[in-house]
Amino acid sequence: MTVQTGRIARAVSLAAGLIAAAQIASAEPQHGIAMYGDPALPPDFVSLPYANPDAPTGGQIVTAEVGSFDSLNPFILKGSVPWQLRFFLGESFMGRSIDEPFSLYGVLAESIETGPNREWVEFTLREGAAFSDGSPVTIEDVMWSYETLGTEGHGRYRGFWEKVESMEQTGERSVRINFNVEDQELALIAGLRPILKKAQWDGLDFAESTTDVIPITSAPYVIDDFEPGRYVSLRRNPDYWGKDVPFRRGTNNLDEIRLEFFGDETAAFEAFKVGEVNATREFNVVRWDTRYDFPAVQSGDVVKEVLPHGRPSGMTGFAMNTRRPHLADWRVRDALIHVFNFEFINETMTGGAQPRITSFWSNSPLGMSDEAASGRVAEFLAPFADDLLPGTLDAYSLPVSDGTERNRAGIRAALSQLEAAGWTVQDGTLKNAEGEPFQLEILLDQGGLEFQSIIDLYRESLQRIGITPTITVADSAQFKERTDAYDYDMVYYRRGVSLSPGNEQYVYFGSENADTPGGRNLMGVKSPAVDAMIGRLLTSATQDDFVSAVQALDRLLTTGRYVIPIYQWNVSRIAQVKELKHPDYIPVWGDWPGWQPDVWWYEED
Repeated sequence: MTVQTGRIARAVSLAAGLIAAAQIASAEPQHGIAMYGDPALPPDFVSLPYANPDAPTGGQIVTAEVGSFDSLNPFILKGSVPWQLRFFLGESFMGRSIDEPFSLYGVLAESIETGPNREWVEFTLREGAAFSDGSPVTIEDVMWSYETLGTEGHGRYRGFWEKVESMEQTGERSVRINFNVEDQELALIAGLRPILKKAQWDGLDFAESTTDVIPITSAPYVIDDFEPGRYVSLRRNPDYWGKDVPFRRGTNNLDEIRLEFFGDETAAFEAFKVGEVNATREFNVVRWDTRYDFPAVQSGDVVKEVLPHGRPSGMTGFAMNTRRPHLADWRVRDALIHVFNFEFINETMTGGAQPRITSFWSNSPLGMSDEAASGRVAEFLAPFADDLLPGTLDAYSLPVSDGTERNRAGIRAALSQLEAAGWTVQDGTLKNAEGEPFQLEILLDQGGLEFQSIIDLYRESLQRIGITPTITVADSAQFKERTDAYDYDMVYYRRGVSLSPGNEQYVYFGSENADTPGGRNLMGVKSPAVDAMIGRLLTSATQDDFVSAVQALDRLLTTGRYVIPIYQWNVSRIAQVKELKHPDYIPVWGDWPGWQPDVWWYEED
């Protein structure tokens, strides 16, 4: 079944405009907050527009996850944690609507209030908010959580804490956070910090916990069973305190969310075919068209859906580690991009059906143009002109091959760039002036069979220019350990981006934390221009300046030749048993955290 509605087109159009910039309101408690202007839903909204407040409760969703895990604490750096847990276990003052570019509505918070320039934010805790063990959530828990996450938690929480000047309790159920920098997004980020129970961690080392301690939170689900590396079962808390909060109505309808772990994609798909798993996502159009014809699909017991969305493409591909001396040269990275024969690979893998990612924000109005920079984009980049790479101010697009396996033009361009960088083919091997061969280790996660197949094709192309790469396929724990230590030349890379990029861009691409272990800047980007564009988008007073700042950032990242992009997914392909249902209304973000399993329900015909 393919869902196509006028509603989606209108939502995408709204996202394309972002939201008309407006003077930021202040000094009055509100039910929600938006990055610009006002949130779309009124104070008396009944439920999120993509949730069904009358949905029945019960049943389960079982998904197949490729890989393993050795920790159940998603709020710290240590260990390999199922990525979903920070969404299932984390509950915060505010919740994000995935039907708007960046709007938040109260969950733990009864209200939110900001200063005239968002130099502070104050939250009032809802009366009756409680942890899953029945104990009340207090402002003491809140303040402990902010400080602990900011000093001992995962890196995603630390950047925010560094921008906090002070924090004070202002009432029995209220707390105010004062900021030390001008940054209009901080008030929103503050609303998304998970709140943990302080008393649980008395005498325990928060940063070192793995599966020995499961964090107690106030969220709708609790972990009630697990086996390390095999499965995690989350059960809906029947006594959940917030079931009547408008943001929560029609959500968290399933009694169980179960994550089953498999060694590779083939085993995961077979589990879906035989009914051990009842919902799956497919990212390859050829497999979607050819493998989903098993008896349960033919009988209608399994339903296939193609769902639209209005998200930017983000970046999926293979990141090059600029911390390595030979990959610090942009000409070498440019050569490796030319060698990657996308058109041939795409035809082999998908029948040519999936378009290529062209930049980090492609498929959205925030994406860079392939023409020369102009207007405010050019103006923002001008102070850095002497240090910008070719294509940043001029026209730039990824190389396009003739589709044949040999890719002669791409190989010639690559060899030319490599020679300029001091590398030539000597006796069939690419070497530098000292006669040292070019080393290239490509690190992959063992669960990604499709990406291993892509790299196998890429290896054949690399051998044409005298490079014999080492391809290392690591299990989940080893992959995380090595990526945390930036121990690779090239690595599989996936970075989702939003229609409202903000402080997280420093985490993804900022210089300051580029060498911090466990960071998310896998390429090692250290660029004053990139840092400046992130700062500019955070302080833009108008929509036009914000869009231009993101487009300028997109140009810097794309022309930096940090990643070899592969194909994008402009629709989502999902399949599930017929008893799993969701509202017809599809949010702007489509199939994204906050939609499945959040607003789904189980109902037998």
